[in-house]
Amino acid sequence: MNHTVYLSFNTKKKIDIINITNQVNRAISDSKVKDGLVLVNPMHITAAVIINDNESGLHQDYLRVLEKLVPYYADYRHNDTGEDNAAAHIWRQLIGHQVVMPITNGKLDLGTWEQIFYFEFDGQRQKRVLVKIIGDQ
Repeated sequence: MNHTVYLSFNTKKKIDIINITNQVNRAISDSKVKDGLVLVNPMHITAAVIINDNESGLHQDYLRVLEKLVPYYADYRHNDTGEDNAAAHIWRQLIGHQVVMPITNGKLDLGTWEQIFYFEFDGQRQKRVLVKIIGDQ
């Protein structure tokens, strides 16, 4: 059995972090899959999906470290094309791309503090996240 859902986002900020755990769990519930895997994949090259703690200080630490490693508005060749998002492409590679998580008894099988987050690095426009659920009912 497989089931596909697309989540849509249009963030108010260029850089934003959104907890999507409940939306992924809802997709799993709708799929009726009891045992399997879920792939959560941002369908844009300036966004990422990660698993971590839902703690705002940690989220700010992520952004501070990324900005320190790859300053957002530095001089990048990609930006010579008229874009201003070269750092967003690099940040996505540094933080990761997508996640695969287990489904047990019809729900995400998360660790104590684990949550799923969509990291937007070039927002304020329509973006999609693929949720692909594969398993047994």
